[in-house]
Amino acid sequence: MTGPTAPSNSTGATHPLALAPVIAPPSTVDGFVREFLQNLNLERGVTLSASNPNDRYIALAYTVRDYLVARWLEDQRRQRETQAKGVCYLSAEYLLGRQLDNNLLASGLTDIATDALAACGIDIGELRELEVEPGLGNGGLGRLAACFIDSLATMSVPNVGYGIRYEYGIFRQTFVGGQQVEQPDAWLSLGSPWEFPHPEAAQTISFGGHTETYDDGGVTRNRWVPGWDVEAVPYNYMVPGYQNGRVNTLRLWSAKATNSFDLRVFNSGDYEEAVRAQTFAENISKVLYPEDSTPQGKELRLQQQYFFVAASIRDFLDHQLLPDFDLTKLPERVIFQLNDTHPVIAVPEFMRVLTDEKGMDWDAAWAITQQCFAYTCHTLLPEALEVWSVDLLGRLLPRHLEIIYRINEEFLVAVRERFGDDEMRIRNMSIISEFPERSVRMAYLATVAGAKVNGVAELHSQLLRDKVLPDFDEFYPGKFTNVTNGITPRRFVRLANPQLSGLITEALGGGWLTDMERLRELEAYAEDPDFRAAFAEVKAANKRRLNDVLLARDGFEVSDGHMLDVMVKRLHEYKRQMLKLLHIVTAYEGIVSGAVAASDVQPRTFIFGAKAAPGYAMAKRIIHLINAVGSVVNDDPRVEGRLKVLFPPNYNVTLAERLIPAADLSEQISLAGKEASGTGNMKFALNGALTIGTDDGANVEIRQLVGDDNFFLFGMSEPEVEGLWARGYKPSEFYQADDHLRRAIDLIASGAFSDGDKSVFEPIVSNLLYDDRFMVLADYSAYIDAQAKVDAAYADQDAWTRSAILNVARCGFFSSDRSMRDYIERIWHTPPSL
Repeated sequence: MTGPTAPSNSTGATHPLALAPVIAPPSTVDGFVREFLQNLNLERGVTLSASNPNDRYIALAYTVRDYLVARWLEDQRRQRETQAKGVCYLSAEYLLGRQLDNNLLASGLTDIATDALAACGIDIGELRELEVEPGLGNGGLGRLAACFIDSLATMSVPNVGYGIRYEYGIFRQTFVGGQQVEQPDAWLSLGSPWEFPHPEAAQTISFGGHTETYDDGGVTRNRWVPGWDVEAVPYNYMVPGYQNGRVNTLRLWSAKATNSFDLRVFNSGDYEEAVRAQTFAENISKVLYPEDSTPQGKELRLQQQYFFVAASIRDFLDHQLLPDFDLTKLPERVIFQLNDTHPVIAVPEFMRVLTDEKGMDWDAAWAITQQCFAYTCHTLLPEALEVWSVDLLGRLLPRHLEIIYRINEEFLVAVRERFGDDEMRIRNMSIISEFPERSVRMAYLATVAGAKVNGVAELHSQLLRDKVLPDFDEFYPGKFTNVTNGITPRRFVRLANPQLSGLITEALGGGWLTDMERLRELEAYAEDPDFRAAFAEVKAANKRRLNDVLLARDGFEVSDGHMLDVMVKRLHEYKRQMLKLLHIVTAYEGIVSGAVAASDVQPRTFIFGAKAAPGYAMAKRIIHLINAVGSVVNDDPRVEGRLKVLFPPNYNVTLAERLIPAADLSEQISLAGKEASGTGNMKFALNGALTIGTDDGANVEIRQLVGDDNFFLFGMSEPEVEGLWARGYKPSEFYQADDHLRRAIDLIASGAFSDGDKSVFEPIVSNLLYDDRFMVLADYSAYIDAQAKVDAAYADQDAWTRSAILNVARCGFFSSDRSMRDYIERIWHTPPSL
């Protein structure tokens, strides 16, 4: 949120030209051509005739970047001068997607760039396909962060997004024999033209060592004596607002060793030891979410989290504040938003810096901290609420553990004052958990430290207050609030679905991309036969486009006339890809058993997209089974091509932008009470897909907005789920009672999808029959009935199209711009800054 100081000459006087504003290139076709050719010459060292496609893509990216830089530097200068309150968004993930088209759209240069390259004999579409998506995120958490920083820039709110510049991202997914194989995602192998490295601004980040007390003029103080250091090197990305001239910053940290090369050891012949420090340090920013089933993996995760928040806090305090800034006024200058529990170690780090380094009194520092942090919880699953063992924290961050202990001690004193000596309540609320090992509950720490705690959908926020953190809700009246998630319409409607965007603009005029509630005006068009026909043709064109993409990418074809039934999300059992698969197996079994004629089956192409965490064995087995079922179903002549199962590997934002606009049916079928919100459900609805789903997460709000007639609801509610658990859920009873379910599971168990080998998928079958903690079998019958309603509805294409239009018209609420307004009003209090 600040910029560089003006350069000086050797006498210390500022050169007059240094005070002039940065000059942006002319926004004309000829001006763009000149900039592009200059970047080819000066940045790539080639002429146009000698350039290869990657040279041309890099030069194009630099040219677009040049147009944004002047605005970016000016915004930084103004922010430094005004010191307006801004948001520091701390997130372990940013799933950005490709940058070229987004930056062209934001800067209003799409047509100029297209014409300029055409004048040079270059098809801009071919260069688009060369861009590699940044490997900085995995799923909804990272995509949400990217949407939020887009909206903050579009709303002219000062913001720096802070995160990690992962060298290899999470992983590139491939399938071998239908099983997931993880490979490095070398997204940086050809460089990233969108980033600005600043090694001169590196921060030193410490780990290990011990603490000690010392006398400071009669005051006893603590200090940390670290054992080892790494360097955090910042890489800045521009985050442009939509055609408003605002450009914010995403600052990502890369880990480097402080002493990366030992020449003495190298000369002795021990070449491996000579670079050991470099290798050790750089592991911190190698991959997103290193597999943490080992002690080493857990330690690396904690190193990652502390590494980026410590660098970010120091960056803000030391470089974004004026030199004489009064630290007691920090709450008027910044709010640090904790995006889930990954950055929560920022709380004791902030306290350490204020007390140990800035010399502030503990109580004053704690009062400031409680106003400068806010916490977003993204889960209801206990295993996703991070805890760190005291042993690990004490070894890696000893001073921070001391600070956490003191925060907890003072908090429990306040709890006792409020509730008396209720030891069960005190044990339940303690930041320090005693079982199964002594550990720090990071969600509790964030709740105690945060000015506000928010869930991400109405149901999720209610369950967060009532089930996950009820004692804290009682202790802190008014601290808990809700901010329902949203998505940026710029990327997921305008860029992903240009034909639909054009149709909407033709109907409504301009301005709706930053005022999504205007989509309500489309309701009247749902009754217009000509508009319905045009809308249906957009959907058909998007299916053709998707077919071209999948054919080139994976050799897959989307059959004409098929309903496109899509389930794309991280592979986790609670999201219940197995329920979707049982529906497919049921339909297939009905055909091959002769119970249903293939000609009577509604033609469907089922598309899955999901990655499983490398150490999540059951999730990887489910991926294997989906691919195995697809291989059998797709090749069985008895199906007559009525059913097709496709699982394109390595699902990412780039594929999502082609797949979501083509979808007819959106599968949002998690067990009620388990999904925090979802954002894929919003993207599908805004692109004209109908939802089949449970009353879970933001599905609840989608259904309320679009109406029951335009949503396929099934399954237990959250109270019904709790009731069944309380009575004693026995999945085998559902298996015995439902003939369709039994035949589907028996077909899997028979080896029909594993070349007769019954052992391959036996763990999945046993899990369903004897564990099934996400109640797939309990909701199966209701799901099959709902799918029958889907088939009946899809048979009337005109009525289906009407419902699809109403989904688009009524889902403007799910813009991330609205989410940001809610954060600003309820939590941050950060008005736009001109």
